[in-house]
Amino acid sequence: MGARYRAPPPGHVLFLSLDPLTAIYHRASGQTHVVAPPVPEMLALLVDPRTPEQLLAALAERYDLPDGDLTALTARLDELAAIGLVTRDAA
Repeated sequence: MGARYRAPPPGHVLFLSLDPLTAIYHRASGQTHVVAPPVPEMLALLVDPRTPEQLLAALAERYDLPDGDLTALTARLDELAAIGLVTRDAA
């Protein structure tokens, strides 16, 4: 199994809908990030650690994703890890 990603525990980030964007305040870093869908949906699903493949399957199950792009999703997860919104656990 590959690397798994996880979001901070509930209460460690605060969400404010700015329709259609979302502001996310990360308490640990004191930074606010403004993100577009599907980032908030991804973070909600990553309360339980998942591999990119598992996350793509969960997103496809909940949303209309005719052709999910695993490479793009993994790149987005790595971007979120770089800014501290998710943690990447080694395989």
